[in-house]
Amino acid sequence: MASLRCRRDPCGVICLILTYFSVFYADYVVIQYVLIPAYSDSVWCPLHGSVFNLILVLLLACVVPLPDTAIDFSDLRSQSSRMNERGCEGWTVCSRCETYRPPRAHHCRVCQRCIRRMDHHCPWINNCVGELNQKYFIQFLFYTGMASLYSLVLVVSAWVWRIKAEREGDADQEREESPSNAHYIILLVESVLFGVFVMVIFYDQLVSIITDETPIEQMRNRLMIKDRGSSSSSSSTSSSQPPHQPPHTRKPKLALLREVFGRGSVFCWLLPLHSSSPSVGGITYSALPDYNV
Repeated sequence: MASLRCRRDPCGVICLILTYFSVFYADYVVIQYVLIPAYSDSVWCPLHGSVFNLILVLLLACVVPLPDTAIDFSDLRSQSSRMNERGCEGWTVCSRCETYRPPRAHHCRVCQRCIRRMDHHCPWINNCVGELNQKYFIQFLFYTGMASLYSLVLVVSAWVWRIKAEREGDADQEREESPSNAHYIILLVESVLFGVFVMVIFYDQLVSIITDETPIEQMRNRLMIKDRGSSSSSSSTSSSQPPHQPPHTRKPKLALLREVFGRGSVFCWLLPLHSSSPSVGGITYSALPDYNV
């Protein structure tokens, strides 16, 4: 059974609580102070409420906890070596957890385990973003952006309704029944900050997928290119060396996207459903569908 790392990462627990609090606070303000006062006598009130809560349900469904049991890749390595001698190419021993790890795996100090194709550790979901949960993280970003934009539009429309109602002569009564300005301002600030923040990360994630390089690999490759440049300036023969090549074969962009979002229909990419495990060549991890490796 999956459990959260409450004792290991207090910062992640606090950020996760803030994430849930922000979601439920936005839902409370939208329902109580936006929809009911402005659309109580209209079909738009239940319609907007249903759509907004559906987005929030999909958003929360994408926050996936990390299994509490770490994985030892040694068995996978021994099995693959018996089946295929080339299956062990690129395997290394992690200096921190002292176990075999597959190619493109990185050790996370917070999770205390090696993560296959690790992107980064996100404290807002108290989890590492890696090969088998990057899809859910991108969906989390997408639905957070949608919820931020939706709440922003609803708040602005309710503000317009309030100003229009006050101009029609019932100013005193509307001031008593109108939503609080404090809730409006807080929700507006929350929507703008979270919306801009997640959209930037969302774009960053897509670029990372279609270039087939995680941020960790990008940083490592830049350092390698820098080292090659410094060595070429000190040696006259090094200028004839071929340029740095990526450590893995480039694939078509659609194939890279399908490795993350699944091999089913494109329309299912935005649904938080379990998809077939990605096949990255050499070794298939379909035997461990519930783990982020």
